[in-house]
Amino acid sequence: MNGPHDLGGRGDFGAVVANPNDADDPVFHADWERRVLGITLCCGALGHWTLDESRHARERLPPATYHGVGYYRIWFEALIRLLEHHGEITGEELEMGRMRQPGVRPERRLAPEAVPAVLARGAPSSRTLDTAPRFAAGDTVRTVHHHVAGHTRLPSYARDKPGTIEAVHEPHVLPDTNAHGAGESPQWLYTVRFDARTLWGNGAEPDTAVTLEAWEGYLRAE
Repeated sequence: MNGPHDLGGRGDFGAVVANPNDADDPVFHADWERRVLGITLCCGALGHWTLDESRHARERLPPATYHGVGYYRIWFEALIRLLEHHGEITGEELEMGRMRQPGVRPERRLAPEAVPAVLARGAPSSRTLDTAPRFAAGDTVRTVHHHVAGHTRLPSYARDKPGTIEAVHEPHVLPDTNAHGAGESPQWLYTVRFDARTLWGNGAEPDTAVTLEAWEGYLRAE
């Protein structure tokens, strides 16, 4: 979807400035951010949603919220919506600030001692397919021109643009379907290289390339 998260190439948002002191920057700037990360991890263990659905919940936040709050507040606001949608909490409970009834899956508890193993394991999205990849490194392709209402990992600035296949990766879960509970539908994944001027016109820096990972369904032979 074209949501507040999709900012590539849009004006009036300022430049992306790298922090020269990144190595010294704390992971959390307040204790509540640490708690939000922990709560999000524990709620993910309930098994109601996938990583793709959680991303889609964040990008569906109102633009004023998404652009007006910090990183972990975005996580928190999206988590509330996910928990409500899957019946773990109610609007009344939110207003009261306390639980009135047990959650849907109280048995799905993530024990503190299990957290390191869960984080180390992650949630790999690579899969296998019986079909061969349609494209190879060096092929010229064009991205599709779509403005879907649901989740997609093809940013708006890179739609209907010519590029070159730089690398072919193993198949991965398709976020477009997985975010909506419509199945994993794995597809081959590619790194596609674009000339920056192709994406943003003559105002882009010359001789600059942009790469992004694109699922096979996002691409057409050029």
